[in-house]
Amino acid sequence: MKIAFVATEAVPYAKTGGLADVAGSLPKELEKLGCEVKLFVPKYSSIDEAKYGLHYNWDIGEMPIRVNGIIRSSHVHQCTLPESEVQVNLIDCPHYFHRGRIYTNDADEDERFILFSKAVIEALQRMQWSPDVIHCNDWQTGLLPLFVKDNYNWDKLFDHTATLFTIHNIGYQGRFSKSVLLSAEIRKNLFYPGGPVEHDGGISFMKAGIVFADILNTVSNKYSHEILTPEFGAGLDKVLNLRKKDLFGILNGVDYTLWNPGTDKFIPYKYSLDDLSGKLMNKKFLLERFKIPFDSKVPLIGIISRMVAQKGFDIFTEAINDLMNLETQWLILGSGEQQYEHLFRQLSQTLPHKVGSYIGYSDELAHLIEAGADMFLMPSRYEPCGLNQIYSLIYGTVPIVKSTGGLADTVHDWDELNRYGLTTGTGFSFNEHTGHALYTSVERATRNFHNQTVWKKIQKNGMEKDYSWKHSAEKYIELYKLAKGKRS
Repeated sequence: MKIAFVATEAVPYAKTGGLADVAGSLPKELEKLGCEVKLFVPKYSSIDEAKYGLHYNWDIGEMPIRVNGIIRSSHVHQCTLPESEVQVNLIDCPHYFHRGRIYTNDADEDERFILFSKAVIEALQRMQWSPDVIHCNDWQTGLLPLFVKDNYNWDKLFDHTATLFTIHNIGYQGRFSKSVLLSAEIRKNLFYPGGPVEHDGGISFMKAGIVFADILNTVSNKYSHEILTPEFGAGLDKVLNLRKKDLFGILNGVDYTLWNPGTDKFIPYKYSLDDLSGKLMNKKFLLERFKIPFDSKVPLIGIISRMVAQKGFDIFTEAINDLMNLETQWLILGSGEQQYEHLFRQLSQTLPHKVGSYIGYSDELAHLIEAGADMFLMPSRYEPCGLNQIYSLIYGTVPIVKSTGGLADTVHDWDELNRYGLTTGTGFSFNEHTGHALYTSVERATRNFHNQTVWKKIQKNGMEKDYSWKHSAEKYIELYKLAKGKRS
């Protein structure tokens, strides 16, 4: 199958979140399974041309693209995705993409991704490459399914091209004023109350993707059900329910070349399921770095997160006194809202023997925390997929999570299953978004930690599972076939 994979970020070229990991890994796995994949990403000014061996595609040449009545000059630079044969097509338009950051709050944010979507189609036309499926990701590519079916439906190249739209986070919807009708050249009769692109009096790129794509998916099974409800649907639950039969959930995979305790370049002591001794040594190394006394009998809990309420920092704050009274140690890595940054700075100053914090981000420290912590806390209000809980399972770091989205799909509560005589649990979870529920789960985890037979079994259960991209890629191919069937 021929797949055009379209995303606004991809490792190693540009990254702000999990989408970049997906776009940098999934195409490689699809290629291994026999697909011909071309990846399309904007060429941001931060991308090092020499480092990635970019070359200008003279065959495509200049692509004049009209956005908001103005012709913008666009070009394609190409390279190959590392460790693969996947062709990467970087769409270059300095006016829109040379701004020092991937996403902006600029007044023309809509125009940036209108141009990107149109440029992808124009590039495909000039290549005369007819994909079986265009795989779109999040609101920034939400207009692409509409363009394929409407603006460019005159071109026979796309007669049998289907579209898949992946929702990584329904909360970000690309909502703009109805002036987008003009700037994107969308037919006016598509805009009316409750219509295919209208949302709250304006235009939503996310809604357009939901309405016009042949097949939809989210990045976990649970999240695909959650977004059908008013609580999680962010105002789009009704339109999603109309597409319910075309909506699926596929859990993101993990790149084991980066996340593997047996080969991880960032951790001083490698270890595996058969020999966990290196994990304890990493814990000692990590605590020494933060000048926190090491005690193998005191559980170390790690957090790596954006410090915002959506990630559960509101209920963490609620439970802070009870949590600090438990015999535990804590390491926190992340940044975000000032109140939470201040809280963790304060905790590490007032409880230096118990709490360490690093406000910011460090790839090395993220790997060290996954390898050295005994437990990992993710109390998110909602979590479309989540990756850190999967890294934790791979590293034998027992996750404590709010049972939502991808967290619910990957972490199975030990105590709950044990009540039924099952010993298949992989962590600890809670349902209510309250400080008390969070505290109770942490307390249960610490209690089980002191029974090392039980603890090693929980670790083993998580480490034995396969979270590679191969399984996810196989499921995506099934969705591509479904989408293709709808266009035949």
